[in-house]
Amino acid sequence: MKRINIKTIKYISIILLTTLTLNAKEAKPPVPYNYLAKPNVQKFINMMVKKNHFKRSYMEEVLSNAMLDKETLARYVGKYKAGSTNGTWERYKKNVLNEETMQLAREFKQNYYKTLKRAEDEYGIDMDYIVGFMGVESKYGTYTGDFRVLDSLATLGFHKNRMHKWFNAELKNLFLLMREENRDIYTQYGSFAGAMGAVQQMPSIQRRFMVDYDGDGIKDPWNLKDAIGVIAHFMHKKGWVKGGVVAVPTNFSGTRFKKLKTSYKKKYSVKYLAKMGIRPTEPFNESKAYLLKTKNTTHDDIWMGGRNFRVLTKYNHSTSYGMAIHLIAQSVK
Repeated sequence: MKRINIKTIKYISIILLTTLTLNAKEAKPPVPYNYLAKPNVQKFINMMVKKNHFKRSYMEEVLSNAMLDKETLARYVGKYKAGSTNGTWERYKKNVLNEETMQLAREFKQNYYKTLKRAEDEYGIDMDYIVGFMGVESKYGTYTGDFRVLDSLATLGFHKNRMHKWFNAELKNLFLLMREENRDIYTQYGSFAGAMGAVQQMPSIQRRFMVDYDGDGIKDPWNLKDAIGVIAHFMHKKGWVKGGVVAVPTNFSGTRFKKLKTSYKKKYSVKYLAKMGIRPTEPFNESKAYLLKTKNTTHDDIWMGGRNFRVLTKYNHSTSYGMAIHLIAQSVK
């Protein structure tokens, strides 16, 4: 592989309008860093050589050219701050659930209907939710990220932060993915967290779920047809039930809801919710529900989510994320 002099690359106005960077601002460029001097980097290299049979010279060359992104690291240092690595509901509404995205969603469904229908039939999922996924993740391939993935994952995988073990594993998967797909590790760009392509897949997700859905012999995360395939594959494997309930509004009409804990992970029986005064305003045919809250500037909206809603949040652990997909899907039915 031809070595690239990373120091000559200029990063200008690094802006990403995806789920993770709904309010991105112009960022400072990554800087050179001596990764090879870090003991945990040497440990990583030894592991990749011994367990995954990489050449030591290649590992050292790549990591010696990795850069440090201080602003990306700052997002994950300390306790999680709302909006730092995932958007608030108000930002989702402003940047994703707007007329531009809805128009793009309608056009995407029309232009890719045959592929969406094939995915729906082959994987047993609902095509409108694929449309929702791709709208939230990249506005149908128009925002896929300008951060070099090697720099992002080296920064987050080798420096202390609340998720460094997970990012270290993703860096390992990046090396494996590049070898498996014969791709250049230096030229992969994505979100500040290392997600790539039209549906912003982390390397581990690409390795598990990516498909060649347009039949050209390449599993391309930036190809919209391949992206349709990977989301359909993911939804199927995570237990999506075609035609099943996703989320319905409830009768809550107050300002702020504090009566019960709301979460995409905790279920309540529908009977218990009814006793607490919470009832669906549309048909809800499951016996248990996730109680979901979207927090607006002036009030909370309370929803009941079904098993399919939990599938959406397995791609990104956020109620707002899942609800944004749901509302885009509803808009194109």
